[in-house]
Amino acid sequence: MAAHVNTAPRSISIFGSTGSIGCNTLDVIAHLGGRDAFSISAISGRGNIDLLARQARDCGAALAVTADDSRYGDLKDALSGSGIEAAAGTSALIEAAERDVDCVMAGIVGMAGLAPTLAAARNGADIALANKECLVAAGDLFHREIKTGGGRLLPVDSEHNAIQQVFDTSQRESVERIILTASGGPFRRLDLDEMRQVTPARAAAHPNWDMGLKISIDSASMFNKALEMIEAMHLFALRPEQIEVVIHPQSVVHSMVGYSDGSVLAQLGAPDMRTAIGYALTYPRRPVLPVERLDFTQLARLDFEAPDEARFPALRLARRAMEGGGLLGAVLNGAKEVALDAFIDRQIGFLEMAEIVESVMDRMGSGEIATDIQAVYDADRAARRHATEQIAARAA
Repeated sequence: MAAHVNTAPRSISIFGSTGSIGCNTLDVIAHLGGRDAFSISAISGRGNIDLLARQARDCGAALAVTADDSRYGDLKDALSGSGIEAAAGTSALIEAAERDVDCVMAGIVGMAGLAPTLAAARNGADIALANKECLVAAGDLFHREIKTGGGRLLPVDSEHNAIQQVFDTSQRESVERIILTASGGPFRRLDLDEMRQVTPARAAAHPNWDMGLKISIDSASMFNKALEMIEAMHLFALRPEQIEVVIHPQSVVHSMVGYSDGSVLAQLGAPDMRTAIGYALTYPRRPVLPVERLDFTQLARLDFEAPDEARFPALRLARRAMEGGGLLGAVLNGAKEVALDAFIDRQIGFLEMAEIVESVMDRMGSGEIATDIQAVYDADRAARRHATEQIAARAA
């Protein structure tokens, strides 16, 4: 007699559905069978109410949540007659995250994603993690909640997803190092004087990936890679010295794992976030996805070079945060967010972002362990306050 195959749709909630990760997640779901394969419990967004409502109707979500309390009426009106429940505010996000689902796509950007993602982890859902701050700012706390809930942590960042694909968990003791690849952004050849003159518009023009303004600038400064270093340490339970970064301009090799026998295993693919999203949503299966296939006969070359920490001091600051541990990741991230906004507003220069972050780390420099989410928020708030003071002092 043939074994019974469970064909029930996989239940999922998508937080940050109107952003790049969320839109790509819905695209992947549509390609993998839509409502026949996935039951959408909840989706969330913030200001783009029209898109959020349209997504909810298209995917048949049971609930749509806007993080903005003031937009509840707009969302409710946009969903009128659909039978889809509307909700608004931080508490509504957390309640949505506590729904019983198989998987949660954690795509809310920044610290705003921390509370709902922790709630989902605590409730036992598999977490498809596209929010760096959960591990950068609260790695120890997040792992405790994952352990409590019993779900799996499935990275969506292309680099960490690549590592997961070639990381042999059955031989963890044989892993010597992981190598995160970085495109190097648009400025890897500029001298320091030129980098001091970089404008926000120039920093936002990423050569390989189609990303938003802040993420593109984070990539250009390599603060994005700095956060990924800290995230990787927590994801794969490694020591800081086991994490390396190499510049790879073509963005074809997404990351690598080095083993004790000298072997290095790499995951390659076209730069398309849908590959990582599909892998996380269907793990451990590999789905059929409409992404570009690599034609090795057309790859003229694959280049690798060491990053210059004089140009990209964010990497050095990440290593300092990893070695210090505790809440230093939250401090680095909070100060970075303020410095990034100040750069976008033309209050400080491109290289001054790292200077601001380092000065805040010097001032706060505590490796205190986060006992609860409030400790993380307190460290984040203090780091932002000190960074704001530093920026104001420079302008005086």
